[in-house]
Amino acid sequence: MEPISETLKRVVNAPEFSKRYDNMKAEILENPGVQQFLSQHADEVNKAMVDRSLGKLYEYTTQNHDCENCANVAQCSNFMKGFVPNLVITRGTIDIDYTKCNQRLVEEERRHVSEMISSMHMPKDVLKARLATVTYDHNTRVNLGSAAQTFLEEVKTEGSLPAKGFYIYGEFGVGKSYVLGALANELAELRIKTVLVYVPEFLREMKHAIQDQSLQEKVDYVKKAPVLMLDDLGAETLSSWTRDEILGTVLHYRMAENLPTFITSNFDYDGLEDHLAYSGKGERELVKAARIMERIRSITIPMRLSGKNRRDG
Repeated sequence: MEPISETLKRVVNAPEFSKRYDNMKAEILENPGVQQFLSQHADEVNKAMVDRSLGKLYEYTTQNHDCENCANVAQCSNFMKGFVPNLVITRGTIDIDYTKCNQRLVEEERRHVSEMISSMHMPKDVLKARLATVTYDHNTRVNLGSAAQTFLEEVKTEGSLPAKGFYIYGEFGVGKSYVLGALANELAELRIKTVLVYVPEFLREMKHAIQDQSLQEKVDYVKKAPVLMLDDLGAETLSSWTRDEILGTVLHYRMAENLPTFITSNFDYDGLEDHLAYSGKGERELVKAARIMERIRSITIPMRLSGKNRRDG
């Protein structure tokens, strides 16, 4: 039986193999990326280095170098998905350094942005909202849009968050929640984390949280959010406990720490105060309601929102 070393020597020395090898080498060296690299490193590269590194050069030529043929990273055809090869010189040989492609960078940016928004029971369409898609067909909508842009500009120029958010009130279906989602997405682009909370469902969840001993953890998560958005305050069925121990605790903390809070409601300030006075006991607790409203007034700027009901049709 012929030793394998002799077999390899015979195959390598065969005219057909040599011809194929020479053709492949010529094809590799004609690659525009390889030619550009060799030209840029002409003072370092010699024939021996090229011969030693032909495998790496071949690997380079077989990979995509841009994202034109990839719809997303999952469909990337490269050996390392989401990475593109770059030729480098390492210890006297030509090697490949893989770096993230544009598509991977875009997808990672989107993922980082989405991680800046934590949603508790909010509709999916709200979480996709952007200020540019808000319809400004009423003066109050124009005013709110202008105020939102001013808030964002202050964040950009000052590098810190304003202490006050907005109390957005208006009729059912005019887009109050949508504006919250749009603001949250704009803040996410600035790497500012926002927690969006649908209040009626959140308060129901707090009752169950007592049983699984997660109440304090959830309350802390909401009250300490860099930006908190409370959607549909006033639509919930209140008890003294949810009003005083949950809402009261969250709002007091945010007032004390100057953390911006955004609230939407169908009620104006006075209407909400009247709603908060009733806790299911059948009696009006005006002092406790006034205490909650004092905190809300101190941390928000009232903004009325009007327009057609966007949920009709």
